[in-house]
Amino acid sequence: MSQQVHYEIFRRLGAKGGWTLHDVSSKRDSAIEMAQQLMADEKATGVKVVKETYNEDTGDYLTLKIFEEGHNQVKVDVAAEDVPHALPCFKPDDLYSYHARSTIARLLGEYLARQRLTVTELIHRADALEKLEATGTVYQHAIQKIAVAQAASTTIPVQQIVKSMNDLATKAMQRVYRDEKRDYFPKAQPGKFAALAKKINAEPDKAYLLNGAIARYLAPAKGWDEKMLLLLDILKEAQDGSETADVLLNAVDSIGAEILNGSAALHELIGKSENLGAALFTLVDLFLGQKTEGARSGVAAVTDQFAKDRLPEARTAVANRILAELKSVKRLCPASLVDELKTLRAIANKLVLGQGKYLSHEDLIAAFTLRSRRVVTHEAIGEHLQEAQTPDAKIERLLLVEENIIGAENKRQLASFITPIITSSVFEQHFLFAKTPVLARLQKLAELQARVRRSGFQDLQRAEICDALDKIATEAESRAKFLESIETKPVGNVEKAITILRLFTGGAFTEGRLSAKARALILSHLGRPGFMTGYVAFNTKGPERPNADVVMAELIGSLEKAGITAETGLKSIAA
Repeated sequence: MSQQVHYEIFRRLGAKGGWTLHDVSSKRDSAIEMAQQLMADEKATGVKVVKETYNEDTGDYLTLKIFEEGHNQVKVDVAAEDVPHALPCFKPDDLYSYHARSTIARLLGEYLARQRLTVTELIHRADALEKLEATGTVYQHAIQKIAVAQAASTTIPVQQIVKSMNDLATKAMQRVYRDEKRDYFPKAQPGKFAALAKKINAEPDKAYLLNGAIARYLAPAKGWDEKMLLLLDILKEAQDGSETADVLLNAVDSIGAEILNGSAALHELIGKSENLGAALFTLVDLFLGQKTEGARSGVAAVTDQFAKDRLPEARTAVANRILAELKSVKRLCPASLVDELKTLRAIANKLVLGQGKYLSHEDLIAAFTLRSRRVVTHEAIGEHLQEAQTPDAKIERLLLVEENIIGAENKRQLASFITPIITSSVFEQHFLFAKTPVLARLQKLAELQARVRRSGFQDLQRAEICDALDKIATEAESRAKFLESIETKPVGNVEKAITILRLFTGGAFTEGRLSAKARALILSHLGRPGFMTGYVAFNTKGPERPNADVVMAELIGSLEKAGITAETGLKSIAA
């Protein structure tokens, strides 16, 4: 059994504030220390650390609270509190509402996955309820969990809430048992659901009856793929746009969403994947309604429905699963951070196409920002830099990370890894005393600086990194007397100016001191007597003689590429 563990740190603000997720850590001690620090800094009135164990075989999380600490900073008179009701539901019918079914799915997720059941099937089938009741511990544990959650916001004792919840659940189950015995639920066969929906349309509990019929229709299915195909087969009777068709469509959509909300069901539907990144690609294709080669029948059928913009609730469920996986701590490609970044960018590029009513831009940005945050940790960056043999290779690897993450804080954190490398003696020695030609070293420094200048680092950090690179490039040029060697060549001013201009276009100079020095040399040559005449003559040799105006325009263009404005160039050029 393959498992992965992470720790979620929650905090509470105020006397009656609810729990909010603060951060996620892969280390137990770090998580507890972070929670304690929140309390010490008075940034929370309560903290807790929850251990989440992910089981790849079932696709579920096992939750266990390992630390809690807190105090109330504000004393509120009990009589003055706006006390919510102890129970989220008051009558058996309330257990069939959307929010109640979502709560049941959350509380019994692992059990439902093992039984290959949706919530709708569970609460409409007597045999499924009997099996749940027979487990004892699973059923009671679910009751206790919701009772404890309700008791946290009221003054009613937990025991009283447990008793009330047990009474409510028992009444709901007895109702299903009674209806099963008296054959109240209709038995529908393929091709007969439209007639059934029309027949029970006037009944006050028509949704209860229809869902009960669908639950019995799905019961023989041996797995999630077969169940999904049976479910979608009902849609063949919902094509005419009538009220009956809408009823069937909504019922199928709701149950389909329950299937796709379950991680275990999704794992079985999409099949085994090489890693989370590959699985996410399949999910994204499903969400966008794009067919995936080799997809199982159930997934192919759902994809076809999504392509027709049907089943909005089920499609939203897939979108939520994609966001949840992006926010998780599990790596997309555990073997390589480079592959992780490429996969992340590819997924982002595809998901942008799906922005709209099912997936908001804000949710997408939040998910990718959090995923980016996982990438810029000391552990991940340290592992990423291990294979780099030279200091410039380390900078290139870090800039690759920058180009594939989002979030101002994430960029700031990444820059904090770059600055120490660039300002180190090792980096300086590599570019000042390496055996490689000075031109190659200057071009590498200029290339790194150009990438930094295009980056999303904060202005101050970007300026500091660019200046450090320019400082090293200036010293490297000075030690090698690179520009001086051009000046001492036995050629005219035209050839010298052209040589330096070509170095500019070849990316040999960093912006700053070095480029300013090179520009000053170019301008000095432009101002020498006879430069313009010599430049035109130099560029009009051969059988094809371009016009002097064309030559002049090309010169101005070359000067602008070197950072010299046309106005400055024209003023400096001597006839």
